[in-house]
Amino acid sequence: MALLSKKDKFSVLLGNVSTNLLEAANYYTDFKIKNVSDLKVFSEKMKEYETKGDNYVHDMILELNHAFITPIEREDLLALTMTMDDVLDGLEHNAALFEMYSITQADDYMIKFVDAIQKCAIEIEKAIDLLSTKKLKKIREHAIKIKEHESTCDSVLRQSIKNLFATEKDPIQLIKVKEIYENLEEIADDCQNVANTLESIVMKNA
Repeated sequence: MALLSKKDKFSVLLGNVSTNLLEAANYYTDFKIKNVSDLKVFSEKMKEYETKGDNYVHDMILELNHAFITPIEREDLLALTMTMDDVLDGLEHNAALFEMYSITQADDYMIKFVDAIQKCAIEIEKAIDLLSTKKLKKIREHAIKIKEHESTCDSVLRQSIKNLFATEKDPIQLIKVKEIYENLEEIADDCQNVANTLESIVMKNA
C-alpha cells in the first residue's frame, strides 16, 4: 500500500487539520483577556477555528467515501483526523467555559496546562508533516514528546486541585475553576490519543 506524499489529497487534508489546530492553540495561548467583553471575542474566535476544523473533517470523510484505494488504511486516516479534531473541540469548549463563567484571569496552573497543550499541537503538526514525507520512524519522537507533555498535565492537575481546595473559600468559584482544570487535562488526554494513533500508523506501515 502506497504511503502519503506531499501532493496526496489525504496528506493535504491532514495538513489542513493540524495547521488549523496549531493556529487555534496559538491563538488560545496568546490571547490576553482584560475584561468580560474580551471573553466573547475569545470564545467566538475559537468557535471559528472549531467550525473550520469541522469542515476539514467533513472533507476528509467525503474523500474517504469516494476513494477506491487509500495510501494508508481508511480507519487510520479517519482516526487521526478525528483525534486531532477532538483536541480542537476541547479548546473551543474551554474558551466557552471561560465566557460562561466570566473568568477573566487565568491562574498559573491554567497557564501551565495551556503551555503544554500548545507544545502538543506543535509536535502534532510536525508529525503530520513527517507522515506526508514518509519519514515514519521520526514520527515516534514527536509522539513521545506529546506524551511527555500530557504527563506534565497530569501532574499539574493534581497540584491545581490540591491548591484549589486549600485556598478557594467560595464553593461556586471552586466548581467553576475545577471544571476548567479538568477540561484542560482532558484536552491533554486527547493530544495523547493523537500520539497513540500516530504510533499505530507507524507500526503498521514502517
